[in-house]
Amino acid sequence: MPPIPGSGLAKGLAVTLRTMTKRTVTAQYPDVQPELPPRTRGVIGLFEENCTVCMLCARECPDWCIYIDSHKETVPPAAPGGRERSRNVLDRFAIDFALCMYCGICIEVCPFDALFWSPEFEYAETDIHELTHERDKLRDWMWTVPEPPALDPGSEEPKEFAAARKTADKLRAAEEAEARQAAEARQAAEDQAAEGRGAAEDRGTEGRRADEDRGTEGRPGPGSDRGGQA
Repeated sequence: MPPIPGSGLAKGLAVTLRTMTKRTVTAQYPDVQPELPPRTRGVIGLFEENCTVCMLCARECPDWCIYIDSHKETVPPAAPGGRERSRNVLDRFAIDFALCMYCGICIEVCPFDALFWSPEFEYAETDIHELTHERDKLRDWMWTVPEPPALDPGSEEPKEFAAARKTADKLRAAEEAEARQAAEARQAAEDQAAEGRGAAEDRGTEGRRADEDRGTEGRPGPGSDRGGQA
């Protein structure tokens, strides 16, 4: 059956009439931030403490946009008489987001939970080379990763956040200890300087008294001149 003349126009007008009565929706970005779903795939964050340099993420990446450099380090035995062991030390971990297609394979294959999705998506650059995020920047993205919802409200917090909090607490405690030691050393130096000034003042006072005593002993008495004249 041949198409009815003007049916295409009628369909277009039907779409127009259907949308005319609906409320307009205009994106006000960037003045108003969009509400992103919890599973949004934005930038990737690196939890460096969990990375063992197993290279699984770099090998499985279909875009070859993950760059990892490392070296081996000998660790002394944990107990006397034990054997030394070697471990991989991470030197460089970078992701080129100009090549990344956000497939999430690197996050899925990581056996130690070192990579996480962050909902942050505002990292556009005017220079394409700036889209290669090194490990320091990837570590900063880790702080924007939302906490996973707990299966049980009374359950313990995820081990990743517990480890991150423990590391942050250790760093904070070390900084506070250094500041405390510096304050104590400064106070001790001030006390020692004050003691030195007090001792010098005491010696000066004693010296003046000794000089006065010697001057008093050498000075003639009140009646010595008259006695001589008599």
